[in-house]
Amino acid sequence: MKIPASKRYRLIFSAVHMVYRLVNSTYSVGELTLRLTRLLCQFIRASSASVYLIDPARKNINLIASFDNQINILRQKPKELKNVPPAVMAVTQGASVLEDHMLGVPLVGDDYIGALFIRRSRSQEPFEEFDRQMLSVFAEQAVTAIKNLQFHQQQEQIILGTIKSIGKMINKQMSMTTHTPAYTKVVRLLAEALNVNEEGLRSLEYASLLHDIGVIDIPFTILSKRSHLTSEEFRIIRQHTAQSVALIKPVEFLKPILPVILYHHERYDGSGYPSGLKKEQIPLGARIIAVVDAFEAMMQPRPYRRKPLKFDRALVELKRKSGSQFDPKIVDIFVSLCRQKKFRNILSLLKG
Repeated sequence: MKIPASKRYRLIFSAVHMVYRLVNSTYSVGELTLRLTRLLCQFIRASSASVYLIDPARKNINLIASFDNQINILRQKPKELKNVPPAVMAVTQGASVLEDHMLGVPLVGDDYIGALFIRRSRSQEPFEEFDRQMLSVFAEQAVTAIKNLQFHQQQEQIILGTIKSIGKMINKQMSMTTHTPAYTKVVRLLAEALNVNEEGLRSLEYASLLHDIGVIDIPFTILSKRSHLTSEEFRIIRQHTAQSVALIKPVEFLKPILPVILYHHERYDGSGYPSGLKKEQIPLGARIIAVVDAFEAMMQPRPYRRKPLKFDRALVELKRKSGSQFDPKIVDIFVSLCRQKKFRNILSLLKG
């Protein structure tokens, strides 16, 4: 069925607008490609859509996003990317596929960065030339979006790497107890069990790395004190969440994690600091970090406690403070995960 010229122009402008909105509400390449496949199926009436991206250094496929009007799948692991059909590889290198029930166009920036594919079932009408033109419009818009997000993510990693390096140097100089490499992994596994989405998981990863960075402004004599803190010393300690926020706030992409960092010492019953928030007033990420923070602290020696607690004793302490210091739902899920051997093995690494 031939589409009137006026309607075609409206569809093209609509496609550009849709991709623009998609780009401005998406913060990772993986999420962008998943949402793009859903948009393609809806807009061009395809039964399935796929996005393939190339590793610019190795010239091989390093991401596949697909949607079949039911299931959205993102593949990024090497074993999931094997056996890519030759036709797909050809399109990522500049060829096009123009068949009745399958269209494929390359994603072209300064170089070839991947390919878009859409398919229709045999019961659907064949693709027309206008469908190919529409797919090309999506491809042009997608290239700019993908390259911008890739650049943005590279900049994020550079900034994070610098922050982590500075933190390590300061901690080494001050002989402070730092979080173990397993800490972030435990935070992520607990968040996944709570069905936190991918964007939230990424934010929690950043927060787990940076939430205590404000302690660099606290005198070492206070941090290493073995006896009870005075009220003034405790007041200084309590300032570290706000100091962490002040240090991180200028970094634009880290702004979503500021509430997590500011409130990770709040308590479920409202007796924490800095604002006395309680229950769901406390951001979920802050409640997650509070549980993992406390468990790791119990598993390691501290100036005020020479010997760490054993695993089972630390778990008992966590359950004892469920509902007062900690969110009981998060503690329950943490305890449930502890029944898994893999999770327990990771927790054992919190000892450092």
